Amino acid sequence: MTFRPTPRLLVLFCILLGGCLAQQPPAGGLPGGRRVLKLELDGQWIGRGVSFSPYRDGQEPGQALPSDDQLLADLRLVAPFWQLLRMYDSGPLTERTLALIRRERLPVRLLLGAWINPERDEAFKAGNRAEAENAIRLANAYPDLVLAVIVGNETCVEWSGHRSGPHVLIPWIRQVRHAVRQPVSTADDLRFWNKPESAAVAAEIDFLTLHGYALWNSQPVEQAMAWTQDIHDTIARLHPGIPIVYGETGWATRHDPTIRGPGGEGVVMTGEVSVPAQENYLRQHYDWVTRTRIPTILFEAFDENWKGGGAGAGPNVAEKHWGVFTADRKPKTSFQAIIRDYYHKP
Repeated sequence: MTFRPTPRLLVLFCILLGGCLAQQPPAGGLPGGRRVLKLELDGQWIGRGVSFSPYRDGQEPGQALPSDDQLLADLRLVAPFWQLLRMYDSGPLTERTLALIRRERLPVRLLLGAWINPERDEAFKAGNRAEAENAIRLANAYPDLVLAVIVGNETCVEWSGHRSGPHVLIPWIRQVRHAVRQPVSTADDLRFWNKPESAAVAAEIDFLTLHGYALWNSQPVEQAMAWTQDIHDTIARLHPGIPIVYGETGWATRHDPTIRGPGGEGVVMTGEVSVPAQENYLRQHYDWVTRTRIPTILFEAFDENWKGGGAGAGPNVAEKHWGVFTADRKPKTSFQAIIRDYYHKP
C-alpha cells in the first residue's frame, strides 16, 4: 500500500522540520563538526606556548596597566621563544596587545580569553555580557591573529574563587561560538574535567583546555611530566574524541611552606620548589611537548608580584613565582639553560 501524505500532514512536517533546523548549530559547528585548532605559523607548528600576563610591579588588572612601550618590549622579549600566547580576558590590554602584534608584524598568535564571573547580580551579568561581546569583536577584527577563544577560566572546579558553574558558562560559550569562526573552548582544572558534570560543558566546545600542575598535586619534580601525561590520558579517556590543549602547567621557583590547611601550598607542594627544580621541570616540559606534540601552555612568562594577595601577602607566595623571567624581565638561570640548550644549539 502506498502512503500518500495529505496537505495537512505536509504542512505539519515542514513545521517540525523547520523547528529542528532552527535548533541546529551553524555549519561546521557542534555536534559532529568540531572546528580544528590550527597551530601553524609560516609552516611551523607552534603548539608550545606560554601564558602572557604583562603586568609589572605596581600594575594589576583594573588598576594601572602597562604602557604600549612596556607591552611591546614584553612581546619582543617572548616572541623568539614562543609563537603562541595565551591571555585570559578581552579587555583593553588584550586589545592593545593584538593591535601591537599586527602593527609590528610580530610572529606570534593568540589564544584569546573571555573572563566569566559568577552572576551574583545584574552588574556581574552585564560584565560577562560585555566580556563576551569584546571577545567576539576582537576575534572577528583579528582573524589572522586570534586562533581560538577560551570562554571562562576555572569557572566550574569546586575550589575556584569565581566559580560560576555550567549553567552560567554554557550560554556564554554558545553565544561566542555562534558569532566567531575560530574554535571555542573553556579552561578548567583536571578536578572538574574528571567529574560527570563536565560532560555537558565538553559537549559545547571544539577542544578541551586542561589545567594540571604536578607541583600542586604533591609530585616530585622528577615525575612531573610522567604525571602530566597520565592526567592527559585520563581526561582523554573520559572525553573521547575531543582534542585536548594543556592550557596551564609549570613549576614555581619559590613558595611559602607556612601556608597550611586544606590545599595550602605548605601542605600540597611536597616536591622541591626552587630555580634548579624549575630547570629540571622545563627540560622535561620541552622534551615532552616536542615528542608528543600535545599543545601545551607553560605557566608563565613573567613573575607577577600582584598575585597571591599582592603586597599584603608574603613575598614567597607561590602565585608570584611561576615565571621563567623575573618581574624585572631577567631570565631566571633555569630558563637561561633552556635558551642555551634548546634555542642556541650549535
